[in-house]
Amino acid sequence: MPAALARFTADRLPVEVYESEAALGRAAAERAAALLRDAVRQRGAARVVIATGNSQYAFTDALRDQDIPWDRVTVFHMDEYVGIPADHPASFRRWIRERIEEPFAPAAVHYIAGDTGDAEAECARYEAELRSAPLDLVCMGIGENGHLAFNEPHEARFDDDRWARVITLTERSIAQQVGEGHFPAVADVPRTAISLTVPALLAATAVQVCVPEQRKASAVETALTAPVSPGCPATILRRTPHATLFLDLASSSKIDLPR
Repeated sequence: MPAALARFTADRLPVEVYESEAALGRAAAERAAALLRDAVRQRGAARVVIATGNSQYAFTDALRDQDIPWDRVTVFHMDEYVGIPADHPASFRRWIRERIEEPFAPAAVHYIAGDTGDAEAECARYEAELRSAPLDLVCMGIGENGHLAFNEPHEARFDDDRWARVITLTERSIAQQVGEGHFPAVADVPRTAISLTVPALLAATAVQVCVPEQRKASAVETALTAPVSPGCPATILRRTPHATLFLDLASSSKIDLPR
């Protein structure tokens, strides 16, 4: 595993800082592989939720070099736009299919169908799948506005009794999708999405949060220093000792690292 440049705890949250995005991805992939192998040894199967998005590329690329018993692993994802077909270039189902299902051939992949025509029914269906057995691992990121999945600032519910909901994207999240190149213009981005809730994301035995890149530095600073509140959903990670936050030098540039 690549050597961390710094390790510290923010309240109850373990944080590791790596020299580069690639090193961050390798470290997170090695940890994820070990967790999945351990779950398979203990129960004969593993269940993992994997985030999509540009910040997860280094992590998912590094999974290719890991020894993971994918034929025993069931995969879920975190969100999908309402009304987007599975073959749309920005579809999170397409992202998971191309970066996880096709290269690794897991035992099963459960997709959120955002285009069923009944988003509320799809939330209930997907929640039932998630709750049907324990989750071993959640691999996620943090949005530029501090969101987790699509749980937006001031709208996220830390005590939500639901595991999947229809949410309305903020203008900041919409702009992020355009900035990352997933849509040509703001007008093209759907305004609603189905998202796993915060309690669902934190329900796994282990949680890994991969946050590289300079554009995430402000969100990281807020997540680690602001009062824990839905104003920055990522602040709840500081109350999550079974999570680990993986940063690189760019994303950690606005925080004081221990020497």
